[in-house]
Amino acid sequence: MNNEIFKKVEIGLGALITDIDLGRLALPDIQRPFVWPNVKVRDLFDSIYRGYPIGHLLLWENGTAGGHKAIGPGEKQMVPNVVIVDGQQRLTSVYAVFKGKPVVRDNWKPERIRIAFNPLEQKFEVASAATRQDRAFIPDISVFWSDPFHLKEDYTKGLRDTRDLAEEDARIIDASFNKLHSLSSFRMTVLQISADISEKDVAEVFVRINSQGKTLNQADFILTLMSVFWEDGRTALESFCRQAQQPSGGGPSPFNHFIRPSPDLLLRVAAGLAFRRARLSAIYSVLCGKDLEPGEFRDDAREQQFARLKDAQQRTLDLKNWHGFMRCLQQAGFRTESMINSKIALIYTYLLYLIGRTELRVPEHDLRGVIARWFFMAALTGRYTGSSESTMESDLSMLRDCEDADEFRRQLARAETIALTSDFWEVTLPNELATSAARSPSLAAFNASMIVLDAPVLFSTTSVRDWWDPATTSSKSIERHHLFPKAFLARSGSPDRHINQIANYAYVEWQDNAAIADKPPAEYVPLVTAAFSEGEVSRMYRLNAIPNGWEQMPYDEFLKARRTLMAQTIREGYQQLMKSGPVADEPVALDLAPTIAAGEADRVEFKATLRTNLHTGEKDARMENAVIKTIAGFLNNHGGTLIIGVADNGDPVGIDADGFANEDKMSLHLTNLVNTRIGETAWTAIHANFDDHDGARVLVVRCEKGRQPAYVADGHQQTFYVRTGAATVSLPTDRAVEYIKARFR
Repeated sequence: MNNEIFKKVEIGLGALITDIDLGRLALPDIQRPFVWPNVKVRDLFDSIYRGYPIGHLLLWENGTAGGHKAIGPGEKQMVPNVVIVDGQQRLTSVYAVFKGKPVVRDNWKPERIRIAFNPLEQKFEVASAATRQDRAFIPDISVFWSDPFHLKEDYTKGLRDTRDLAEEDARIIDASFNKLHSLSSFRMTVLQISADISEKDVAEVFVRINSQGKTLNQADFILTLMSVFWEDGRTALESFCRQAQQPSGGGPSPFNHFIRPSPDLLLRVAAGLAFRRARLSAIYSVLCGKDLEPGEFRDDAREQQFARLKDAQQRTLDLKNWHGFMRCLQQAGFRTESMINSKIALIYTYLLYLIGRTELRVPEHDLRGVIARWFFMAALTGRYTGSSESTMESDLSMLRDCEDADEFRRQLARAETIALTSDFWEVTLPNELATSAARSPSLAAFNASMIVLDAPVLFSTTSVRDWWDPATTSSKSIERHHLFPKAFLARSGSPDRHINQIANYAYVEWQDNAAIADKPPAEYVPLVTAAFSEGEVSRMYRLNAIPNGWEQMPYDEFLKARRTLMAQTIREGYQQLMKSGPVADEPVALDLAPTIAAGEADRVEFKATLRTNLHTGEKDARMENAVIKTIAGFLNNHGGTLIIGVADNGDPVGIDADGFANEDKMSLHLTNLVNTRIGETAWTAIHANFDDHDGARVLVVRCEKGRQPAYVADGHQQTFYVRTGAATVSLPTDRAVEYIKARFR
């Protein structure tokens, strides 16, 4: 910045507060509600009292009344001609304490910031019951600036009632009151932006200043633009979030038992719906009016993009859509916020729901089943944990070319099939259940599965579903019970990390839990099951994932057996959800004999093996590379079929030559190859199955026409392949760019 853009001045706090009261200085609502904890406000006043620097304010001289909110309440005496761009939290803190005005917290509730002061010790504290009862403290310094003379008299008199004041004490009190009174003269460094620069440039200055710290993230940058160019939209987001915090007391409202959304989360939904993008950095550029092709900013482009955002936000905040989505979560077996481990998974699933409902017109009954299943999968696998924006970008790309409801359902179902492999159910999930984390995704999915399957509480006829109902749950009706009691395991010498494994927990009625106490399972199980028939106990055990005869098992053996059963219960719950919606389409059966007899062509390729070099008998990465290149080539053209286990001349070789233990292991190896070399989203256009040909088993990999370019990764290099006749070739960069523009337009 040069001096033509801003000037540096120093202004006293009292003058700033007066400007706010008179309406000269407006504070636009371009950040979240007041988020500083009171202890930070206390430290700010301590720094001012001691004369320490407290940072600068950034003001804009060209503020206008339209859309700007001043923090000084009441009618203003003039139109604000200066707005604050940066330093809102500090100035709000000072104004709220000096004037005794409430702030709005991030839960959207008003709160007074009360700071106490001890003149004898010259010490600030956050007001509490202790400071209110201690006569040495002024309980709330906000009253000081309204009538400091009488306050000093009352303070000194009250203090003399509790102790003798020496002359030195009186001198310290006088000095402290004088110093406190002089806080209004404290001069702050103010950078004042020239009136000549535009609103868009002011927003950019704000972004640049805050981009180096943790003050704002990309969502805040977009909310900044909304405050400048579409204040009503920002207000609507905040109002929706505020109403979602607590029941309305009558009439429809956004309140629910799953999430207390923040404006930035709902912004992700609206922006994703408007632009089919998940990366907020790209959306920020678009909303600034950046034309992504020439890379220029245009006012008309900004207006067009904001119009798209307005339409998408209206659909996002529509209560019919919001409540319809909540029913999807209920159908998935989720009942309360405590079962939701990832807010971003919930929010991104809502985005998919809106695409299905408002754009592709998926019938509501079908959509509810599809979205319930998707959220179950996403929550269980941690789909949006880590690089959530990148994952959602891929999911949105997968749906970008969907033209109807059927294609929407098929694409989501295929993605679920890719994520929930047999290896996941049988290996990954049981291992993830080996944890003591009370909020693990696998435990939430297990609880949801028991609700979907209508499982009973252990040793009870009460339904788990009823207990999780937020409208009826009693705090003492059901408890999590250690199947092997803690005290019993401690006496047995089990390590603490094993005692609280989630596999050692089950839900029981609280009176049963109290009666069980620390008895060993072999002793209490006959007592608590005596009132049930053998069939009832068997069903109870099955749906609660309890192994038969568990009470006689060694503890470690029990944990392993129960984790396996818990994984099976989760899988059964997911399969139950599959009955409410379509599964991924199975490809039409391929008649192998005539296909192989016709030989290799532009859409047919043979490979003798997946990984084994038949000349050396050893595993060879070149064989894998040839398979991956062919798959990418098919995806980048118009599709094709790769048959593994057939020689170039069409002779059957069979998959046994690759030496895999079984077909599942071979399928998993291919899956991992595609995932690491091309990317998981490629599976939305790939179907793989085993078949018989001329006495040999072969692996048939059928590729559809890809929806996005498929690059093959080799270390740090990525190569683009296409089919030309019966061969697969790589394209140089310039030709690849031209081809991609034409093929994937």
